[in-house]
Amino acid sequence: MSKLPTKKQIQDWIKDNPKKSSKREIAKAFGIKGSMRVELKKVLKELTLSGEIDKNKKSFKNPNQLSSVCILQMMASTSDGDLFARPVDWKGDEPEPIVLMVFRASDPALAYGDRVLSKVSIVHDEQYQYEGRIIRVLKKTPKNTLGIYKETSEGGRILPIEKSGREWSVKLSDALDAKDGELVEAEQIKGKRASGLYAARVINIVGDPSGPKAVSLIAIHQHGIPHQFPEDVLNESENSHFSVDAKREDLTKIPFVTIDPSDARDHDDAVYSHPDKDPSNVGGHVLWVAIADVAHFVKPGSALDKEARKRGNSTYFADRVVPMLPDRLSGDLCSIHEGIERPCLAVCITIDKSGKKLKQTFHRANIKSVASLNYEEVQKSVEGTVNEKVKPHFENVIKPLYECYFCLKKSKDFRQPLDLDLPERKVELFKNGRVKAVVLKERFDSHRLIEEFMILANVAAAEELSKARSEFLYRVHEEPTPEKLNALREVAQSAGFNLAKGQVLQTSHLNDLLTKSKQSDLSELISMTTLRSMSQAYYSRENFGHFGLALKKYAHFTSPIRRYSDLITHRALISSLGLGCDGLKEMDSEKLEGTAKHISDTERRSMVAERDTTDRYLASYLSEKVGNEFEGKISGVAKFGFFVRLNESGAEGIVPVRTLGTDFYYYDDRTNTLRGSETGLIIGLGQRATVRLKEVDPIAGGIAFDALSIDGEKIPNIQKKRSLRSIRRKVNRNKSGSLKRKKKAKRSQS
Repeated sequence: MSKLPTKKQIQDWIKDNPKKSSKREIAKAFGIKGSMRVELKKVLKELTLSGEIDKNKKSFKNPNQLSSVCILQMMASTSDGDLFARPVDWKGDEPEPIVLMVFRASDPALAYGDRVLSKVSIVHDEQYQYEGRIIRVLKKTPKNTLGIYKETSEGGRILPIEKSGREWSVKLSDALDAKDGELVEAEQIKGKRASGLYAARVINIVGDPSGPKAVSLIAIHQHGIPHQFPEDVLNESENSHFSVDAKREDLTKIPFVTIDPSDARDHDDAVYSHPDKDPSNVGGHVLWVAIADVAHFVKPGSALDKEARKRGNSTYFADRVVPMLPDRLSGDLCSIHEGIERPCLAVCITIDKSGKKLKQTFHRANIKSVASLNYEEVQKSVEGTVNEKVKPHFENVIKPLYECYFCLKKSKDFRQPLDLDLPERKVELFKNGRVKAVVLKERFDSHRLIEEFMILANVAAAEELSKARSEFLYRVHEEPTPEKLNALREVAQSAGFNLAKGQVLQTSHLNDLLTKSKQSDLSELISMTTLRSMSQAYYSRENFGHFGLALKKYAHFTSPIRRYSDLITHRALISSLGLGCDGLKEMDSEKLEGTAKHISDTERRSMVAERDTTDRYLASYLSEKVGNEFEGKISGVAKFGFFVRLNESGAEGIVPVRTLGTDFYYYDDRTNTLRGSETGLIIGLGQRATVRLKEVDPIAGGIAFDALSIDGEKIPNIQKKRSLRSIRRKVNRNKSGSLKRKKKAKRSQS
């Protein structure tokens, strides 16, 4: 007679076999016969009553796993054309999973809020947990939407805030006294109006769409980012406190400093360095990196912990932060403020004169920062202008930090991480929330110094936990797929450069290509194509290395205030090194795989939301410049047109192919170019473009241009064609089609 399996074994089997999880199948899998079936029935009942498994008619399922057929609601689409969905009826303990929709050519176009009955399959992808395929559409319009209310002679209209959205019709009696131009939230009601538009009623008036906070609020709503803390979470944070613990090491005599952006909202890390006094390590340095001890305040399983995991990370907009933790923690108790004793988890790292790491030790301690500095004032100090704040610490703190950095730089230069130092822009706002300016972020050695220190600390954490064989999450960045690498190789060859084939790809090969192209007009083309060939980094229990940083082992350790992944790393270190009783629990370790997928999803969600918000700010910035001419570079090419990124502001807009005159343009997906059938004009990535701003939609973030010339060659017979709004749906349909092709190609590689 077979032995009755444990509850854990049964749960694991149900999770791995979602389509064969009846009591009969479970008994068959474990060889259970006769009277043992009664015992199995009891165990299954106990698991069901405790909520550890769900019963559905005659089968069982993992409550944190989607059924093979379920109802999904569409979320916002990304700029890549990917459309994600979430389950409508989710009852699991873990955060609701993200589903990537995969379309057939015959499938209808879907928009934000649409509901479908979907066939769902589990996938092993760094960005999402499931793929969904439409069985049938249950609701062709969003149940709820956010839009701009407009008064018309026929009643009210709600204009979409999404580039791919649709208009709604509202009776005046259903408008909730909304005023023309206000941002409102509405819900669908049955029927259509005489205009043919779907009917809706206003349920909430948000206010002025151009007012402070409105732009980021739109992104928060679209992407489903939690932005209000539940009462129990706030209560826990308010009741949190820190008292000096005799068990902690006292590092308050070490003159740590924090170096952050001038507008930093939280301070995770503090640093200090000095030359190594060990005679066997002449020219070497000792580096201390102290990180806020968030694990001291956020206990596993607490309301704070559950909410932090749900959010996954903080989300940063130009006008606000949606924090992972309440301000009582993120801006106060956990934040390393000047002159205030704070708990930390510190790592002491010794490097030799070539920047090689020799050893590391981790310490749970208290520190007291002697100065809160910003990048600009630190940089100016090493360039000769030392202000009063930096002056007391320049000789004994700042100079040794730079000496340590220059040693580390030798190691970095030897390792050759991917050197894509692309310009980054920052949106500056007036107090009323309107755009003041769009400026290029300056990059100083002070930025690179902190970056290298944080990378070294992250490596130290990963290696320490790997050596201890502890469960934790690696930060993984895989090398480009063969498909993307071939595309990059073709672009490089067409530009006159060579990327060797038939060898194991290393970042040094890509850096050589980038260096050779810098002196040519095609430098930006090569940089953009290289960037687009990269896969997205993600979190994983398994280690596949970090390609971009050219590192074998890597984890996130240095930002636990704003990333849940780092809190997991802290807890793993606390457990494996015996630094306290608030480390990673066995139950948490079992959930790491699900947590890895979830926080990879929330990171992507925040990234897309931040990008969408920047698009809206840039569109608002250009809204008073319609008709002006601008210089830019082609940043994307598709069948329906091409995208141009303006040199000055970084704003990106579309040039629909139908506005290019009477010539017919063929799209070549192999070279990602458009070619005029009569003129022979070739339009491709990285080319210079002179454009005229034609139309701007600040709420949706849409920008449309007329192209005047490409690489100095004038485009003849530009005709006024379709408006920005009229091309939205076509753009969305093309993106959906490209997604299908992209997924098919991906499957063929696996």
